[in-house]
Amino acid sequence: MEAIRKQATKLREQVARQQQAVFKQFGGGGYGGSDNVVTDEAELMLHQKLERLYISTRAAKHFQRDIVRGVEGYIVTGSKQVEIGSKLSEDSRKYGIENTCTSGNTLSRAAVNFSRARVQMEKERENLLKSFGTQVAEPLRAMVMGAPLEDARHLAQRYDRMRQEAEAQVVEVSKRQAKVMDGNGSPELFARLEAAESKLQDLKSNMANLGKEAASAMAAVESQQQNMTLQRLISMIESERGYHEKVIQILDHLEGELKSERQRIEAAPIPTMETPSSPPPPPPPSYEQVNNTSPMQNGSNSNDLVNYFLGEAVFPYDAESDVELNLSSGDYVVIRKVSNNGWAEGECKGKAGWFPVEYVERRERVLATKVTQYIGNMMMMMVVARIKESVNLENDDDGDTVTPLDKKI
Repeated sequence: MEAIRKQATKLREQVARQQQAVFKQFGGGGYGGSDNVVTDEAELMLHQKLERLYISTRAAKHFQRDIVRGVEGYIVTGSKQVEIGSKLSEDSRKYGIENTCTSGNTLSRAAVNFSRARVQMEKERENLLKSFGTQVAEPLRAMVMGAPLEDARHLAQRYDRMRQEAEAQVVEVSKRQAKVMDGNGSPELFARLEAAESKLQDLKSNMANLGKEAASAMAAVESQQQNMTLQRLISMIESERGYHEKVIQILDHLEGELKSERQRIEAAPIPTMETPSSPPPPPPPSYEQVNNTSPMQNGSNSNDLVNYFLGEAVFPYDAESDVELNLSSGDYVVIRKVSNNGWAEGECKGKAGWFPVEYVERRERVLATKVTQYIGNMMMMMVVARIKESVNLENDDDGDTVTPLDKKI
């Protein structure tokens, strides 16, 4: 029993020494975690190169995939911005066409110009998003999913499996060698050892050829990845730069148009909001006393109404006496007379009185909501004029007053 134990120990030591010799012969280091198969310096360098290529192409593939995802997200967000900008453009155009402002059309023209510029900018944005999709996202996506990269990676994986198989064959050869040494030169053991060594040499030869093929394919893919990705980035930058240049031109032109409208507004005379420092004496209490005549003596009611005009209060005015008229900004006033001392007499909201003429502006156009108020004031004036005319006719030449029933028609 002791003799068998010693023989087994001796056998294990021999096998260990043989394995060390074989491992030393074939060197160390290997692709995919195997480090017992490389036979010479050239194959070791080839293996290390293939490892670097595998890592490089994998990182480039991930980068291309990140670019595609980022561009697709940018396209989705940009499309939503185009939708919002188009809605803003339509709202601006609608306001400019309707032109409901009664004091001028400056803002309407500005709104139309803004709408036109916004349409042009959104069109340029659509072109930018389209170029991102066709010139950046689609080519990179095709390369990420393309056959050349996958074929090269399959070659590298086959090379890795072959190295693992060769490593296992090295262990098998070492075992055969140990058996030959302990078998006292048995022909059968020598035959098995020769077969194992022959298989190992075939694996080494095939592994070297496959490694060169895989390294060449991976190097080609790496070069294509680098060139393609760089070119797509340049294309994306050029497209975005062209977009911003065109938008700047549109904005410069729009800015010039809006500044021109603003200068036109600023050049227009604006009445002061302050009451004159030396206001004229209070106006007479009535229109008749100022003119020493009745407004109906010089013509018919319809002819006198032609001299009336409509004004809009642009500043509020607080009456300081009973003969003056309170005004609020936006009130429409039927103006019946304008005196030489800067005061005007008119009616507003059923009341008549005097007010500074600088506080109102003449209006040729009236909002539909104000037409009813204006017509009501005019009808009231006509009624008052008719009553005054009737009163004047009731006085005869002797100064006697007659009733309407005594008048001869």
